[in-house]
Amino acid sequence: MDALGAWRRAGVYAVALTGLLALVVTVSAGVGPVSIPALEVAQVILNGVRLPVGVEFTGGGGGLLRVPGIEITTHAPFEFAVDGTHAAIVRTVRLPRILLAAFVGVALAAAGTVMQGFFRNPMADPSIVGVSSGAAAGAVASIVLPFTLPFGIGLQLSAFLGGAVAGFAVYLIATRDGRTPTATLLLVGVAIQTLLSAAVSAMILFSGDSMRRVVFWLMGHLKNAGWSDVTAAALVVPPLVVALAAYARDLNVLLLGEVDASALGVDVEGSKRALLAISSVLTGAAVAVAGVIGFVGLIVPHGVRLLVGPDHRVLLPTSALAGGSFLVAADTVARAGTIELPVGIVTAAAGAPFFLYLLRTREVYEL
Repeated sequence: MDALGAWRRAGVYAVALTGLLALVVTVSAGVGPVSIPALEVAQVILNGVRLPVGVEFTGGGGGLLRVPGIEITTHAPFEFAVDGTHAAIVRTVRLPRILLAAFVGVALAAAGTVMQGFFRNPMADPSIVGVSSGAAAGAVASIVLPFTLPFGIGLQLSAFLGGAVAGFAVYLIATRDGRTPTATLLLVGVAIQTLLSAAVSAMILFSGDSMRRVVFWLMGHLKNAGWSDVTAAALVVPPLVVALAAYARDLNVLLLGEVDASALGVDVEGSKRALLAISSVLTGAAVAVAGVIGFVGLIVPHGVRLLVGPDHRVLLPTSALAGGSFLVAADTVARAGTIELPVGIVTAAAGAPFFLYLLRTREVYEL
């Protein structure tokens, strides 16, 4: 497929999946102890839209956007009459959680797509190089160990740092003479993942009163999401997914093998380092804000690949958007009952049967 045709096809899928994501978000925001019609949810969201109409350098701040020394005047193009209580529930309680779920789903699905292409294995997922286990170890350590981390480092940052250290350690151990064979990287990742899982188990054994909090975090959660989490995810996830998309052609060529890829002009080791680093940061960030949520990075890329094909110029953006919709839907189910479930339980319970269905009814791609 030519480049223009591939990106055009990716654009068509992206528009359709963005519409699906918007629909899932709208429906999800109406689900909860207080049921809110989807139309009213849409009106609440539209009422929050602000458009800039003028900029003045006055030394103050105005409207919704505040920048020191600049006043930005905004106006609301929509003014629907909505219930004030419903508006508060949607804006302050449900939307932050839903949008964070969307960003985490995008991150995990994009990272999973890259890992499956990187290792040429449809069973690969974002945790394969030990980043998830490293993040889990960092988070559990911050909960369980009886000391305060320096500089006010909290659970999320310690989880992210744990994932980053684990990913770097795997790469460092697997690299020899400037080359990083994917088979060695995979084996080192499995070894580090096993070692870190043992460390987490040991800390759980001595967690005492913290055990409930630790186990809940390890099952994956989005319960305490706030707008600050959404802002951080919005600043990290989209740019990194775009950065991965820039390597879509290299991923396609790497499927032919490293020797052929090098002959076709691909900087094999440079591309591998970039893909591994960006995917590790995406995975670490997702685990840091939402705990360990399994199966998203495995089932979504594999399912989408069966539908759109293996071309990463199309597969990567479609998988990312589908991952956002999948995790939002899973989190909606997790909080819909009388007892809220960790979202990781729902993704596994829903994803595994669907995955088996795909394997039984569709041809599995050999990467």
